[in-house]
Amino acid sequence: MKQSIPTYDLNSITQHGILIERIEKRTMSTEDNLFDKGIHRDSHYIFTYLQSGRAKMMVDFKMIEAQDTAVFFLLPGQVHEGILMDDVSGWFIAVKADLLPDTLRSVFEESLIDIQPVVIDRITAEKLSSCAEMLQMSCNEEMLETKEGFFVVQSLMNAFTGMYAMIFLGESNSETFIESRAIQLNRQFRILVRKEFKTMKSPSAYAEALHISRGYLTEVIWEVTGRSAQFWIHQEILIEAKRLLSFTGLTVKEIAYELGYSDHTYFSRLFSKVEGCPPSAFRDRNRK
Repeated sequence: MKQSIPTYDLNSITQHGILIERIEKRTMSTEDNLFDKGIHRDSHYIFTYLQSGRAKMMVDFKMIEAQDTAVFFLLPGQVHEGILMDDVSGWFIAVKADLLPDTLRSVFEESLIDIQPVVIDRITAEKLSSCAEMLQMSCNEEMLETKEGFFVVQSLMNAFTGMYAMIFLGESNSETFIESRAIQLNRQFRILVRKEFKTMKSPSAYAEALHISRGYLTEVIWEVTGRSAQFWIHQEILIEAKRLLSFTGLTVKEIAYELGYSDHTYFSRLFSKVEGCPPSAFRDRNRK
């Protein structure tokens, strides 16, 4: 059993942080390096647009299956594994997180807990296809190596992922992206939690980092999400703990330290309280 979960980035493929691949009648094979990497995570977003065929994968302990005309995405850091790709045609797009606008990232990172593929209609599929084709034609070294060319490619990427955002929000107008102060603050908090949950464990620490009071942060997060700020902090800790328990050979004590807890018994009590079972029981259940 590995002591860490492999993490891949785009640097070995492209220095520009954007990759687009056209998939034609693809069936997964043992030599399919783009899709079959075993259990791993990526440091970038992945957007998959399935035009035909059937695909299946494991994402953070859930089996995800898509077929025919559907869209799906993966967040940076999610642990996943390709299980099946049968006669698949469509598009595979990867992009570094810092190349996407915050308004789009807020949709992908905050709006959904249980991300599932979404079937799209013919008109939406045609729009996505046109945008993907333009992006592929523009995404070449000649364009990417100039400031103006890179701006064009990034604009097309924003258009493609913007359509994804509207699909997953179930909206079709630009008013989706008009943010209130509360939504902006929730976005900042959730993104900060994703980055700092190993070292910052309390709402007070995040409130201080965001230059607001703990009371205001708690009120806003509850208003926007219907959950407490502490709930979201615990969710990030819990999902990473589950990943390490299921996919590495680290002991519970080592995992506690990895997650920033000097007292592993406190970590075990927290895990048991939130998950409903001790870390060791979760590990045994999921490895079976």
